[in-house]
Amino acid sequence: MTTAHARRDGARGGDELTATQAALAAEHAAVYGYGVVGGRIGAGRRTEAQGAYDAHRARRDALRRAVRDLGGTPQAAAAAYELPFPVPDAAAAVRLAAELEDRVAAVYADLVRAAGGAHRTEAAAALREAAVRAVRWRGGGVAFPGLVERAAAPTASATAGTDADAL
Repeated sequence: MTTAHARRDGARGGDELTATQAALAAEHAAVYGYGVVGGRIGAGRRTEAQGAYDAHRARRDALRRAVRDLGGTPQAAAAAYELPFPVPDAAAAVRLAAELEDRVAAVYADLVRAAGGAHRTEAAAALREAAVRAVRWRGGGVAFPGLVERAAAPTASATAGTDADAL
């Protein structure tokens, strides 16, 4: 991955390193999460889970190299990660896989914004791959993958007459 652009612009390079570290952290979490998914997923989707696991491992390894190329020290994976919800069965494993992909897509959207050149191209490809996997797991997509806040934001007409503190 090219780092010449980051070296010419110190501020952008710092943002790019921060965003790359965040993507690395998300990939560490996804690899862990897919370990859980693999343990609970039904036999019919086990190959799909294995493919996603392998893809996230490959992205994780590439991001480690990218962090070093940007002059940073790749952060290590945590010993364990807190899951967003219990995963007692195959249905929950499918929901977890979709959630993992949504979270990865969000950090890659940030990396696309912060990076330049080949690194930006790779981040966009990773965002696209995560979005496609999320659609496959969920059975449907969102308008702007990686931009969760846009998809979740209520419209003005939807908030009229509602309590501001209500969820």
